[in-house]
Amino acid sequence: MKISVVTIVYNNRETIADAIDSVLAQTYADIEYIVIDGQSTDGTVEIVKSYGSKISKFISEQDGGLYDAINKGIKLATGDVVGLLHSDDIFNSKGALAAVAEAFRMNSTESIYADLVYVDRESTERVVRNWKSGNYKRKSFLYGWMPPHPTFYVKRDVYERLGLYNTKFKSAADYELMLRYLYKHGVSTCYVPEVLVRMRVGGKSNVTLGNRWKANQEDHRAWQINDLRPLFYTRYLKPMRKLVQFL
Repeated sequence: MKISVVTIVYNNRETIADAIDSVLAQTYADIEYIVIDGQSTDGTVEIVKSYGSKISKFISEQDGGLYDAINKGIKLATGDVVGLLHSDDIFNSKGALAAVAEAFRMNSTESIYADLVYVDRESTERVVRNWKSGNYKRKSFLYGWMPPHPTFYVKRDVYERLGLYNTKFKSAADYELMLRYLYKHGVSTCYVPEVLVRMRVGGKSNVTLGNRWKANQEDHRAWQINDLRPLFYTRYLKPMRKLVQFL
């Protein structure tokens, strides 16, 4: 089973090498690694190019934002399974992708997800927040649940069948896609009970309360555009779940 890993980056020379090294250090052999750069000007491009042929495909050009860049990467992917590793993130262990492949091999599933930890930007060994996903139940979406997006790996033919990320969203296209796949269309999934990714704190949708409110509004719109009816409190439970992750 070939796994395609897509990294999106724009002007992030501080951490891009960590992300790349994390992928190249994986013990799993059948990996296609794709890096999509938004025409960085801070030296990021030179860092990526320094890895040469170790990176399967590299594009540096202007794009229409994060989700447009992700869609470019998915379209280039040739793996059986596709996942993302953002330029601020690293895999939790050298065996992370081996665990992904094993989960697909052992289960008749179209997708998998796992656990995630948020870590300090400077010291990735210091965990500041734990995201323990738990087993999937469809109704959990009604109570604010979602899988950690950086741990979500999907068979490529699902993207081809159900569509890519909706670029009309600024910060919640990941939520919309997982809601569409898992809740609306019933794409099968499997929980891998281990930490797959270490994610540096400071994500776009959570930087300020204003951004968090805008993201919450987009979460609600994700239900609307899919002709789905959440509970009246679904949109408020989702951010409240984050508070538990600090405990």
